[in-house]
Amino acid sequence: MVDDDTDRRTFLKVAGSTAAAATVAGCLGGDGGGDDGNGSGDGDGDGGGNGSGDGGGGEDVDPSGSLVYSRGDHPTNYDPQQTTSGEVAKVTNQVFNQLIQFVPGGGGELEAGLATEYDLEGTTATLKLREGVTFHSGAEFTAADFEATFRRFVDEEYEYYLGTENASGYGPFTLGDWIDSVNAKDDYNLELELTQKYAPFLRNLAMFASSVLSKKQIEELGADPASQVELGSNPIGTGPFTFEQMDSSNQRVQLTRNGEYWGDGPYVEQVIFDTIPDNSTRAQSVLNGDSHIIDGIGAQASQQIQNANSATLAEKDGINIGYMAFNMDRFEAFRNTKVRQAISYAINTKAIVDQIYEGFASQADQPIPPNVLGYNESLDPYPQDKEKAQSLLEEAGQTGFSFELATFSNPRGYNPSPVNTAQQVKSDLADVGLEVSINQFSTFSSYLDYTDQGKHDACFLGWYTDNADPDNFFYALLHPQVNRSEIPEDQDWVSFDTEGYNTLSVSAWANSDYMDLVEEGQSTYDEAQRKSLYQDAAKIAHDEAPWVFIDYAKTLRGVNQAVASDSYTVSSVGGPYLNTVQLN
Repeated sequence: MVDDDTDRRTFLKVAGSTAAAATVAGCLGGDGGGDDGNGSGDGDGDGGGNGSGDGGGGEDVDPSGSLVYSRGDHPTNYDPQQTTSGEVAKVTNQVFNQLIQFVPGGGGELEAGLATEYDLEGTTATLKLREGVTFHSGAEFTAADFEATFRRFVDEEYEYYLGTENASGYGPFTLGDWIDSVNAKDDYNLELELTQKYAPFLRNLAMFASSVLSKKQIEELGADPASQVELGSNPIGTGPFTFEQMDSSNQRVQLTRNGEYWGDGPYVEQVIFDTIPDNSTRAQSVLNGDSHIIDGIGAQASQQIQNANSATLAEKDGINIGYMAFNMDRFEAFRNTKVRQAISYAINTKAIVDQIYEGFASQADQPIPPNVLGYNESLDPYPQDKEKAQSLLEEAGQTGFSFELATFSNPRGYNPSPVNTAQQVKSDLADVGLEVSINQFSTFSSYLDYTDQGKHDACFLGWYTDNADPDNFFYALLHPQVNRSEIPEDQDWVSFDTEGYNTLSVSAWANSDYMDLVEEGQSTYDEAQRKSLYQDAAKIAHDEAPWVFIDYAKTLRGVNQAVASDSYTVSSVGGPYLNTVQLN
């Protein structure tokens, strides 16, 4: 997904080995979406898990008021199967539920959702479903709803298939590539047979793209994929809030309390998702009380909120990465490892983090942050060393060239000041004889379309984890996911035009040793072994430098004093969890 709350990469409509093209947050785009879980299920990444839990209940609080959550963008399609955007996930996570959930405020642990018990052994996942749950339409939730959800997303033979052009790339790499068959043994018992041992699978079931849709709604929309698209304007789920109105003229989405919700809350009558594109204006809105919670906070706004009496800056270590990717398919010089290393040495990432981001992030040195299994503590960020950069460029025979750096304009959690960051990169590289032209996009959706098609030479992007598993970084962002026969033996990159290419991998990097380790990590349930595999993969990525590793950002939210103390939990995976929020 996912920025925690900014963009879950609207960015991928083509990913995985089977699907073809369509539009992500997280999860590459800005904030991905979420929070995490720790529950009765194993959240340790071993894929084994035995989770159980009842959910529901909560203290006796009379719901009142309208909660205003302000963000930077206003998508118009709220079908979790048609997008990879974290902005969409913020809303759909209030409307829908998943079979398994992330624990609010946790670090990727799992807890019961629509499934009260779950287990993964070998290639078989078994789940016992929650009884007595109804969709907002009044239809009863059963195992048949998950089966219809799955088939609509990935099964081209299904009468109500969403369509290759409409379904997002999350379909294959979340469910489609891994589930061989769905067996609804009865209304409340599911058995999922996997295509192979796949360690992150239970976590994938907790991702926003795995939201359970209503079979009744799917069938009522009809078999034409064009009619299935309409679900995005009237999503019906089992979540704490119902989708009431989308007011695109005012860039607002209104949700209403679901009084029949099976879990905790909700404790407000309405949630309004308001759109305020300008970061400083959004910060002012939480200070003056027009907004209750805001995200997409830049460094300057963070200081404003931190120093205010009317609001607080809520923060948590994020599970994310910000980077500058080299497109090896488009720009030939970037195919040389020494050139990529040289640029990594030339750019002062410490200055970016400490001065531009004002300390609300730390320098990155590998594809995963320190709080994810497999982080390699022996690696260090590339220090700025312009003499070494110049020497490497000369050794590569690539001096004095110019290239385009594409960037978005509005702050992202992992890059709160993209234009200033681009200017820093341009200045640093000019010092080693490289000319950078900055291509600045005004809207994030158009930016993602551009990078999704591989039109960039280099670009800024980032990722908020969908499931807190290392696979969600190593495989989702840096594995091309194409047939190995399509990659010539003597090259470590592949064309964007290759069938099945994973467009989240905007570097076009295709290192066989790296891919071997990542694929083995997917099928290994032993945690210690997985850790070692990913540490080795991290070293390869660090040394080969398909990205300039920039930062690991904190997850930041501005919270107005009208929000009851401790009723809102900042999370780095999943969410936001608005069902527990109370207003004073």
